[in-house]
Amino acid sequence: MACRISELVLDCAEPERLAAFWSEVLGYVELGREDDGSIEIGPPGAGFGGPQPTLVLSPGGAPRTGKLRLHIDVNATDRDQDAELERLLGLGARPVDIGQDGTETWHVLSDPEGNEFCLLRRRLAPLAPPGCE
Repeated sequence: MACRISELVLDCAEPERLAAFWSEVLGYVELGREDDGSIEIGPPGAGFGGPQPTLVLSPGGAPRTGKLRLHIDVNATDRDQDAELERLLGLGARPVDIGQDGTETWHVLSDPEGNEFCLLRRRLAPLAPPGCE
């Protein structure tokens, strides 16, 4: 293997707000802050370089227009898709219509700043905490 995704960087208007949202969605914790206002979040006990990429919420300039060229897909680990959808909506996610026909097995949502992501149907096993492999 040549490379691994170590972190994803998302430019945003309100890093604090998105860090809180994505921390709740993913079960992440704050790992650090930079002088430019960026906030890095990641899995507790693992952090940067662990089995999952960290997420860096970075203050961006102009608001995004148009479709994102990259989006995040998430899967529930401890409940079914319907229960996870309700949880995500309760955290501030919003349904997004990007032309779905109603036969999809996933839900298209947006985070509080309008960045699209999908909740997939299949439940994934949670990752073992570091040191418990």
